[in-house]
Amino acid sequence: MASARLDYVAPWWTYWLHNFPHFNFLFQSVDNTFRPEEASYQQSLIFLACAGAAGLGVTLLVLAVYLVCLCCCRRKLDETKRPDTCCVTWVAVITGLVICSAVGVGFYGNSQTNDGVYQLTYSLYNANHTLSSVNNLVAGSRNNFESGLKQHLERLDEIFSARTDYLQALRFMQLMLNNVIRELTALPDISKTKTDLAAIADQAAFIEYYRWLTYLLLLILDLVICLAMCLGIAKQSRCLLVTIMGFVILSLILSWASLGTGTATAVGTSDFCVSPDKFIVNQTKDFLSEDVAHYYLFCSPNLPNPFQQSLTVCQRSLTTMQIQIQGLLQFSASIFPTAQRDLLGIQRLLNSTEFSLHQLTALLDCRGIHKDYLDALMGVCYDGVEGLLYLSLFSLLAACALSAMLCVIFRLWTLMGSREKEYNDIDEEDPFNPEARRLSYNPRRSNTHSFCSYISSLGSQASLPPPPQSTSNSTLPPPEYMNQSMLFGEAPRYENVPLIGRGSPPPSYTPTMRTTYLSMTDVQTRHFGGEFHV
Repeated sequence: MASARLDYVAPWWTYWLHNFPHFNFLFQSVDNTFRPEEASYQQSLIFLACAGAAGLGVTLLVLAVYLVCLCCCRRKLDETKRPDTCCVTWVAVITGLVICSAVGVGFYGNSQTNDGVYQLTYSLYNANHTLSSVNNLVAGSRNNFESGLKQHLERLDEIFSARTDYLQALRFMQLMLNNVIRELTALPDISKTKTDLAAIADQAAFIEYYRWLTYLLLLILDLVICLAMCLGIAKQSRCLLVTIMGFVILSLILSWASLGTGTATAVGTSDFCVSPDKFIVNQTKDFLSEDVAHYYLFCSPNLPNPFQQSLTVCQRSLTTMQIQIQGLLQFSASIFPTAQRDLLGIQRLLNSTEFSLHQLTALLDCRGIHKDYLDALMGVCYDGVEGLLYLSLFSLLAACALSAMLCVIFRLWTLMGSREKEYNDIDEEDPFNPEARRLSYNPRRSNTHSFCSYISSLGSQASLPPPPQSTSNSTLPPPEYMNQSMLFGEAPRYENVPLIGRGSPPPSYTPTMRTTYLSMTDVQTRHFGGEFHV
């Protein structure tokens, strides 16, 4: 039915989603025709929504396996030559970029879905206003004819009781009046349609408001998590990382839930968009005939107007009554002056009814309601389903990025534990203690900076020229300032450079009894010996 439409063509993504497999709870294939009232079709959509729960379960299982492997391999990681902090840094950066990209996609999808639902509700309210105007015009015309016009005819019947020709004109007008009332009553009662459209629009607006707000809060939460993760990596605070971990798990659960819900909604909406006419005809068959439903859904010039015959009968009856009233006003005014007021009253009622009939003819034309119908389809099947696809993509990207973020947090936690252990070992073996000679150069301890800071420190050390030393001291042990530089990963300060490298005069020592000047060789030898004896 939808393939013959030239003014509405379902987009390709609705056909793609329409071909998704539909299974009930017993894993039996279900027809993908849109039937929301049937239990089997509802189960197929719930089955698609449960795919998000399955993805959440797989993600949590993978994270649990990774955490167990990380805990089991922690000893091996502590004994490695140098922890790979660069990998953790780059993974955190890439994860942040993916989350920011996913949030951008989510904002666009949320806006597209909101625009589609707004267009749907606007079209429903507009069609509801048209149908309400039709009901008011039909009801007003019937009331005028049944109450006001009948009263005037009854009084004129008493006034013209002596004139048989005038009474025949009144009888003819009464016959025309009955024809108009009968044709107005034969018009389909669309008050139920008006009520249904208003209820559907209100419910859609209510659901859309909370859906839009929920996704907006989820997008903001992901942005806050991304920023907090950067702060946690910089500060290396365990309390902050635990807080971030809790919010990441919460956002991960919400992302998978939104993915399942969005996929099920997109598939169900696509099933409707592929063949919307058939569903609407089935839903309105209780109070609208099939020819009336087809007239408004297709609005083809080849389809006859189902109201044209009734409107034509009403128009001819009103015209005939206007001619009769004009004749009575012309010939009976001089004979029956009291009848003029009732005749003018009937004429005013006929004029207002004829004006209402012209309005009713324009409102019952298919072009207005058909335009609202097409706008609603465009909003739902184009903007709405497209926005749901973007929201599903956001949920999938966010779920994957948040899972990687949890892995980064777990890895960072172990690195923080290994660095704290190394710092404690360094504090116990004070390098400035002259008795602590057992502290030597350790490659694993020579690099305790996190996030690739060792690259810059080693580069700065390599760029400095070595201090000049005499050939006589080539066999001496490495100076203690070099041990300190290797330990803390920083360039040698000027104060730690030996006196021979500075070219300054040797220090002097003045005891209470005598003054002794130390030679340069004594200062250098005793300096590297570990104790200073005079």
